[in-house]
Amino acid sequence: MKFYTIGYGGRKPEDLVDLLKRKNIKTIVDVRLRPDRASFGIYKRANEADKGIQGLLKKNGISYVSLLELGNMFIEYEDWQARYQRLLEKAGDLLIDRLRTIPPPFCLMCAERKAAECHRYLITEFLVSKGHKVEHIG
Repeated sequence: MKFYTIGYGGRKPEDLVDLLKRKNIKTIVDVRLRPDRASFGIYKRANEADKGIQGLLKKNGISYVSLLELGNMFIEYEDWQARYQRLLEKAGDLLIDRLRTIPPPFCLMCAERKAAECHRYLITEFLVSKGHKVEHIG
């Protein structure tokens, strides 16, 4: 299976959607721990499906799924990467279990624009170790 990742940081909503459409993404998988607290309102997970990130994506034919279990609960720690890596080593198969139910092509999304500076990079490395392919968009 091939999947994608993207970070919305510093992107205009229409630019994000354009990048997703170019790759024919069917579903965004939100891997933020607190998608309800996005600083830029359009990227906030709203209580209503036609508002916030869900509304933006829905208007463009893209589904939205939030997987809170993949959120970075260690972000406040200086060594968050090592901690998140240990979590994946111990419980990664369980944490990614719901990804198996999402039909491709899907795209993991978080706030950080640069994949290498985001926990989604560690998620992708774990998935690549399981035989999947990944492409970081933009």
